[in-house]
Amino acid sequence: MNDSPSWGRYSELRPDDLAALRARAPAAYLPWGGLTRHGPHLPLGLDTIVAEALAERAVKRTGGVLLPAMTWPLALPHPGVSLGLSATTLRTLLAESLAALAGNGWRVVVVISGHYSPGHELLLIDAAERALADHHLLVLAVPPLALVDDDMLDHGALWESSVLLALRPDLIKMEALGAGPLDPLGDSVLGRDPRGTASASLGNSVLTLALERIVSAVERLLASGDPAPLQALYAQRRERYQSLTARYGDDFEALTAAWWQEMTGGSAAAPRPPESG
Repeated sequence: MNDSPSWGRYSELRPDDLAALRARAPAAYLPWGGLTRHGPHLPLGLDTIVAEALAERAVKRTGGVLLPAMTWPLALPHPGVSLGLSATTLRTLLAESLAALAGNGWRVVVVISGHYSPGHELLLIDAAERALADHHLLVLAVPPLALVDDDMLDHGALWESSVLLALRPDLIKMEALGAGPLDPLGDSVLGRDPRGTASASLGNSVLTLALERIVSAVERLLASGDPAPLQALYAQRRERYQSLTARYGDDFEALTAAWWQEMTGGSAAAPRPPESG
């Protein structure tokens, strides 16, 4: 007899199936990705691919439902390539999505954010804390690699490239990075050079660590209903961005633009011309 937790894709469930799953494990997983430039070697949907993969693996372990992915992050300055929303729109979308889930009887919501930027993460934290205050909803909203090591929060570099090599190696074209030095502004690659270092085995190890931390956190939330671990996590994450919020407050668009400029040494990301040949 298979006694593993039951789970389902929200979009494929009938009402009675949904009610049965919610009664057994009232956890809803919401992958949050994006369509964002991660260098010339990686697909625009990397964030969504990673978020969906981790969310599906986690829900199979804890039970609950898997919601369709959202692909609208806080916009990054990649004109002509990336798609995103304003902070005002994203704040409303998060608030109303979480309110709807709370109103339908879910006790734990896991927003697995494949997209990473300080402004985007701070918006997720704000929404999670507001959902707890307004609806008593326990929301774990974090980039999954942040649960492993903040140094893994790169952009199109070693860690993101390794994770996608583990999940969808067919979508990577490492040779598109060429042979010369990487230009953070032109390439939109922030972090350790993935050429010759990124690997599927490294990506699988990282995914396993992130999955275990997500599953452990969700199981504790379902068992105890105690928000204290979430509050401690968000206080820790806010501390990481204290210097940015001290300058920009809750203007998360300006905060993100300043962060990107500091990280790349420029004011906007202009794609590097392709290598000849």
